[in-house]
Amino acid sequence: MRPGVRLGVDVGTVRVGVARCDPGGILASPLETVKSGKGDVDRLVRLAAEHEAIEVVVGLPTSLSGREGPAAQAARRFAARLAGRLPDAEVRLYDERLTTVTAEAGLRAGGVHGQARRRVVDQAAAAVLLQAALDGERLTGRPPGEIVRGSS
Repeated sequence: MRPGVRLGVDVGTVRVGVARCDPGGILASPLETVKSGKGDVDRLVRLAAEHEAIEVVVGLPTSLSGREGPAAQAARRFAARLAGRLPDAEVRLYDERLTTVTAEAGLRAGGVHGQARRRVVDQAAAAVLLQAALDGERLTGRPPGEIVRGSS
């Protein structure tokens, strides 16, 4: 397992959920929800610098069959913009199937309902995504997902 903090990012049309892991890459935790749109990439760049992240894992939403639709293409564009702004951290895309469903179920089971759940579900989904990527790396010994090359 490579040492270092990683950020997990769940990109949505309204909100971007952000999670981070400990420097040992063992446990992912919700961090923040960023409003989608103007300034979202700037905020992620600041968070990556603040946490000295070695990597940012962006969720790639695919269908259960593995096909990519418009949301996946939007996530790819977002990840490329982010990679273009992060010279010191790698950006990777990682399959995020069912992360939001898993996060919603966990929050519901924990007694978080209504508006409170809506405020944190994106962060929780980012944590589920990041934890899956960490666990995958620990299991295989290889960095998760696919590397993203930057664009302007």
